[in-house]
Amino acid sequence: MNSSILIDISQLRVGMYIQLDVGWMHHPFPVSSFRIASAEQIATLRGLGLAEVRYFPKKSDPGLQEIVPAAWNVADMAEPASAGSNEAAAAQATAAADPEARRRRELLEAQNRALAVCDQRFGAATRQYHALERTVVDHPDQARASGDALVASCVAELLENGDSVIRLLSEGVGECSALHPINVLVISLLLGRALGMQSAELQDLGVAALLHDLGKLKLPPNLRHPTVSMIPMERTRYESHVAESVALGTRMGLPDPVLKAIAQHHEMADGSGFPQRLQGPALSRASQVLALVNHYDRMCNPANGVDALTPHEALSVIFAQLKPRFDSVVLGAFIRMMGVYPPGSVVQLVNDRYAIVASVNSSRPLRPKVIVHDSRVPKEEAPILDLETVPELGIRRSLKPAQLPRDALDYLSPRRRICYFFERAVLTGSSEGHP
Repeated sequence: MNSSILIDISQLRVGMYIQLDVGWMHHPFPVSSFRIASAEQIATLRGLGLAEVRYFPKKSDPGLQEIVPAAWNVADMAEPASAGSNEAAAAQATAAADPEARRRRELLEAQNRALAVCDQRFGAATRQYHALERTVVDHPDQARASGDALVASCVAELLENGDSVIRLLSEGVGECSALHPINVLVISLLLGRALGMQSAELQDLGVAALLHDLGKLKLPPNLRHPTVSMIPMERTRYESHVAESVALGTRMGLPDPVLKAIAQHHEMADGSGFPQRLQGPALSRASQVLALVNHYDRMCNPANGVDALTPHEALSVIFAQLKPRFDSVVLGAFIRMMGVYPPGSVVQLVNDRYAIVASVNSSRPLRPKVIVHDSRVPKEEAPILDLETVPELGIRRSLKPAQLPRDALDYLSPRRRICYFFERAVLTGSSEGHP
């Protein structure tokens, strides 16, 4: 059991594991619980104006476990300072803390601006898709131009970004019925880039991802999503959306690689897909990407929200149970890109705190950025913590939202629908002092 005691600030030593019982905004460390690593950290801690800190003997280095609680040292303490000197010390501590509080406020504002930009661009993309749907039957050339432009802007930004972060978006962003095609577009482009696709290939992949379900416009609403209760005739009608999408794409004059990817977006590497039950060698790389991303997003965002899996659960099921359905190279790149805990995953950290994964940098998939539940900090002010900068603080396990305590559930507010966009890695990397 990791019991703790309160010790006087003067008793701090390198190697002690401590917890600061103050909010994120009132100290400069990336987490509130950590092992002291240097004399500089001790000096910083003493400058915070705290009288005592919480100390965990069992988590500390050997030889430091005999420190006695602060309450037992009263007789050894110097005579209490006067009220005037106490007020001066408090004022000095406040002044010293101001630059750090200001830095955190600036960090929070930068994080919120970056998220607002992603939300805005995702929302605009969903509106462009809706406009495309409205024009595709009567004005297929206009619809194609609109789709090409939307994808080209995403490809250009992705290629210009350098290292990109996969970002979880705000709840309720975008037009609900267009979330799936934009989600599939974004993730497919990121995966295509991870697989080494160049600009022209990414453009074709992106257009196929955006338009893969366009044929569902030809189906009645009740047959646009598969259900276990479908009778064979209904299932056949549902599966016809693939051919309908290809027909609309042909009217739009889409190139053959795009039409092929759309035609194969439900085909699986083991031959278990539809409509032609093709196997791996017959599938294009773009269709392999599209089939995987489409399946993942449907697991996270099914038509029936009750059946939704968390991103971590979806990835685990794909890897453990559905691996033969997908190309091994594409699946491996997808897992490395999304990380073990994709954005939107609810997790418990090794220090028992609860968190939600906010973003993943594909170059550091095991160390995502998280928002941590901290009841001392208003949730709208919760900063994003980069686990890459805190080696001792990892993720212990993934959780379902229902496993969270009520206060953590309300604070972290897991998304009912998972939406992603991408941004330049430096936007979030800068929050932890990286260039």
